[in-house]
Amino acid sequence: MPTARDPRPLTGEPLALDLLNTRWNSDGVTQDLLADTDGLAVWLASNGLAGAHPVDAETLHRLRTARKALKAAVDGSPEQAAPLVDAVLEHGRIRARLTAGGPAEEPEFADPSWGPAWLAARNYLDLLTRAPERIRTCAGGGCILHFFDTSRNGTRRWCSMAACGNRAKASRHYARSKEN
Repeated sequence: MPTARDPRPLTGEPLALDLLNTRWNSDGVTQDLLADTDGLAVWLASNGLAGAHPVDAETLHRLRTARKALKAAVDGSPEQAAPLVDAVLEHGRIRARLTAGGPAEEPEFADPSWGPAWLAARNYLDLLTRAPERIRTCAGGGCILHFFDTSRNGTRRWCSMAACGNRAKASRHYARSKEN
């Protein structure tokens, strides 16, 4: 059964931020991709996780739990968010193995419905290890999307130049022209 097209305005961010971006504003109304299991199926497919994890109410609930924990971590204080993120991470682990190709690490879950949530929380830890200052919220007014700034000088401000960046520049231009 084919999965519906991903309707979100920003995709392709690291898994943790992509999970946060399952909520976005459209014409002043907050949309939520994870409103139902159909949206869960779209998100799993968009992130290469389709078929590896159940598409059911349990997985959806756990993924929303992880989203709430990650939102608290990105927008709040680490002290308050740590127990929330850790509660998600308790449901999986990394198993080290020696394979024919050399050392390998793979995630393991006692309950497969925790898989996508755990993977997103684990990805957040990886982002914190790499460059925590590059985890950003879009500076566009009313935009609630998040991104990992991969620009060379680390000054990206908007989720997208085509959307929020263009609106900000147009607004500044309008304000300058009105002054003259």
